[in-house]
Amino acid sequence: MKLGRVLGKVWATIKDPKLKGVKLYIMQPVDEYENPLGKAIIAADAISSREGDLVFWVSGPEATLAFDDTQIPSDASIVGLVDRLDT
Repeated sequence: MKLGRVLGKVWATIKDPKLKGVKLYIMQPVDEYENPLGKAIIAADAISSREGDLVFWVSGPEATLAFDDTQIPSDASIVGLVDRLDT
């Protein structure tokens, strides 16, 4: 799992039918000191996060399994909120 900061929402008028009802967010991957790592990405939200939240996320095959009822077409999914980060 990796850390990220939610930057904002993505609005899509047309998307894959499997993504119906799934919120998409712009997320900046960060390191353990919250320094940006690379470019911001789009991630599917499985936990009802909000703008500004520090989250952990998964990528690759695990991202498609983040939702209970369906497999979604996603390369990144937000799967948890970070309450506290001790470094």
